[in-house]
Amino acid sequence: MTLRDQRYDVIVAGLGAMGSASVYALTRSQARQRRVLGIDRFSPPHALGSSHGRTRIIREAYFEHPAYVPIVRRAFDLWRELEQAVGRTLYTRTHGITLGAADGMLVRGARASAEQFGVPHRVLSAAEVTRSFPALRPLDTMVGVLEDRAGVLFPEHCIAAMLEVAERAGAELRREETVLSWEAKDDGVIVRTTAGDYRAARLVIAGGAWMPRLVPELAGTLTVERQPIHWFLPGSHSEDYSAARCPVTLWEYAPDRTFYTLPDFGDGVKAAVHYEGQVVDPDHVDRRTSPEEVARVAELLRRFMPNANAQMRESQVCLYTNTPDLHFIIDRHPAHADRVVVVSACSGHGFKFATAVGEIVSDLLADVKPRFDLDMFRMTRFQAKEVKGVRVV
Repeated sequence: MTLRDQRYDVIVAGLGAMGSASVYALTRSQARQRRVLGIDRFSPPHALGSSHGRTRIIREAYFEHPAYVPIVRRAFDLWRELEQAVGRTLYTRTHGITLGAADGMLVRGARASAEQFGVPHRVLSAAEVTRSFPALRPLDTMVGVLEDRAGVLFPEHCIAAMLEVAERAGAELRREETVLSWEAKDDGVIVRTTAGDYRAARLVIAGGAWMPRLVPELAGTLTVERQPIHWFLPGSHSEDYSAARCPVTLWEYAPDRTFYTLPDFGDGVKAAVHYEGQVVDPDHVDRRTSPEEVARVAELLRRFMPNANAQMRESQVCLYTNTPDLHFIIDRHPAHADRVVVVSACSGHGFKFATAVGEIVSDLLADVKPRFDLDMFRMTRFQAKEVKGVRVV
């Protein structure tokens, strides 16, 4: 294939949440004046990867790990900034509540994050949860951690906004073009696609479910998981499930098992089981959902949000690209640290952070020390070691 004459400062491979945010962040700073090219195998925003579903949760009392709290706080600020840049609503506050046993994974983790970083929150008994939010019916043994700033992002609008602002600032975008491979050279990188070859000083790899192919070092580490999501039309008392009266929720319905819901924005109550999906090849995903998959979520709603599931309206399939510890990868490539940044594998909970992650990527490429500790996101943390003859990761 012909090598393109034009040379870029940065190429971003993949324009889902993290890739779009990287392109956006790279073009935000007028002082850096970068020539940026973004490439995606589809035409973002689209529903074939991990960055769709009409609504996505953003929350601050982060049960997964307290280290995420400062990053999501920065993301809140940057989402607001993006809203102002495009003049459209990208975030709506609904409040959020994490429910489960007091000593369970979700509640314990949410309280730890909230207490460490002073996140405004209240711990409610099951009865107090139902009095405050009649749509929710936790078991008597459950408690809820209520936080005020949690709410919803509109992912397709968010991605469209980031790409719109980036293009306005001079970024070039190549849609419906697949990145096949890349090669680091002494003077930069060459990226090979279905349309030709491109040259750049640096490369950002943000391929989502296609990361195992784009970064072979991760092929044995990452798993791509098929995640069905559903929308149900409420029955009686439908106003209780509206965005004005129903928070986003995370439920630990059994030990270490989670499902989540988002309120009705006109399409119905959105609900899905978190994790527990089938491992798939991203190019060969069954986009249909089975009656059994729908029934499983409908039963969880029947137990914990009665009247939310009067009628199943629609289903979609999302892809989670999971690391073994379910934390992100945000790192310089260990073999090409001066040329390549790897950012993805967000394990099903990354969208809310996208604007902040894009800023981190921009700083890494400018050799600016990131404002957050990224040690827990190192790509090399999964390298195998031998311990007394047993291979561990």
